[in-house]
Amino acid sequence: MSGRFYTETAVKRMIIPKEIATYCPKCKSHQPHTVSLYKAGKRRVMAKGERHHKREKSGYGGQKFALQRKFAKTTKKQTLKLKCKSCGYTLQKKGIRLKKLTLE
Repeated sequence: MSGRFYTETAVKRMIIPKEIATYCPKCKSHQPHTVSLYKAGKRRVMAKGERHHKREKSGYGGQKFALQRKFAKTTKKQTLKLKCKSCGYTLQKKGIRLKKLTLE
């Protein structure tokens, strides 16, 4: 396609406002929400899965699962956290695949 009206960089970047008016299931009406990015929590070393994986890795025989060296995806899914300003209820919006997401 030669007649594109946007650049590749414009597609991979998205600007989202820091405050959005959207539906709150707790208030049962549209309310202003503060927007933030979801960040994964700290991994617990003593969790059952972590202990099991450590035990499988130890000793002779190598890794249980192959180490991934080539990645098919070039972007990660960005999940939005929306917090209601009136009741404080937090809901998450489904992830959007983007290179860069900026909050303004």
